Amino acid sequence: MSTGRAWWRRVPPWAVDTGLVMMAALDAWINLLGEGTLLMWACATAGSAGLLLRRRFPLAVFLLTLPMTLFMDVAVAPIAALYTLAASTRNRPLLAGCALLNAAAGTLVWPLSDAFDGDRTWTLVQFVYTLATAVAPVLFGQLVQARHDVARQLVEVKEAREHERALYAQTVLARERAQLAREMHDVVSHQVSLIAVQAGALQMAAKDPDAREAARTIRTLSANTLDELRHMVTLLRASGGKATELTPQPTLADLQQLIANSGIETTLTGELPPGISTTAQRTVYRTVQEALTNVRKHAPGARAEVRLWHDAHHFGVTVTNTAPTRPTVALPSARHGLIGLKERAELLDGTLTAEPTPEGGYKIELRAPTRSD
Repeated sequence: MSTGRAWWRRVPPWAVDTGLVMMAALDAWINLLGEGTLLMWACATAGSAGLLLRRRFPLAVFLLTLPMTLFMDVAVAPIAALYTLAASTRNRPLLAGCALLNAAAGTLVWPLSDAFDGDRTWTLVQFVYTLATAVAPVLFGQLVQARHDVARQLVEVKEAREHERALYAQTVLARERAQLAREMHDVVSHQVSLIAVQAGALQMAAKDPDAREAARTIRTLSANTLDELRHMVTLLRASGGKATELTPQPTLADLQQLIANSGIETTLTGELPPGISTTAQRTVYRTVQEALTNVRKHAPGARAEVRLWHDAHHFGVTVTNTAPTRPTVALPSARHGLIGLKERAELLDGTLTAEPTPEGGYKIELRAPTRSD
């Protein structure tokens, strides 16, 4: 964009209209000084002042300025009004009629009684000249309107391309997510299914009650893991589309079942305030789930206590486990569990702390302000 065009766009419309009114008034003063009658001055004043309303009522303002062409050769006000009308309407017959009307009024002389006296050839020449003068602002107004249309179409094309690019990106993302979902389903679910099958076989074949209970716990946890995996695969395949049938997210009502299936001697005490958000309930559930998982992995034989609590301004859950009573077994870990829990806590404007206890155990505590969705 050129400097001049950028400067012109910064000029407010009212300033442009005021300038046109001043130009039209100066033009009328130069043409009518010493010769104008009261009626002429009234028409010139009304036509010049009417330019202030040319953007809102272009046709009415043009008709208001038309009498000025009867006693002025080339009046600024009618030309400006005709340009505004041409730039704001797409009615070509109307524009042609207004141009002819302006040329006819400009051809007439004042007083009207002398309009058809004299040389008819000169009258025709004057009509053609006046018509050309009227056609010029019409063509210029239509050109400006066409330019605005082209600029608007370019913006629409740009938006369409951006939309198409976004759709392509979503398609690529959906394809990658579907591939990831297939990999998770084919690899992880296969391994977990084998664990569940082997655990079921061990539960049936083992004679020791503790071994059967351990096998049952492994089988239950494997089944729950498969459910979670199916839920994650469904989420990945949803790819941000419309509502999809998803596995319900866990809430506080599922805590008892989680503790019962953990295979750890765990006590649950306390309660949370009524009416906390589903997001907060899910965060509490995931905190307890991760804490019990860590107990199974890093503190075999330990006991755990899950304490729900709340006060006037905060609520939370504290999971504490005792020291391990059996040697730990090295298990693969991505070490992302606590990081994910801290991120969940931050979404609630809360905090998560994890630290060892003086007795050799470990404590994980979630603390968040009390609020509702």
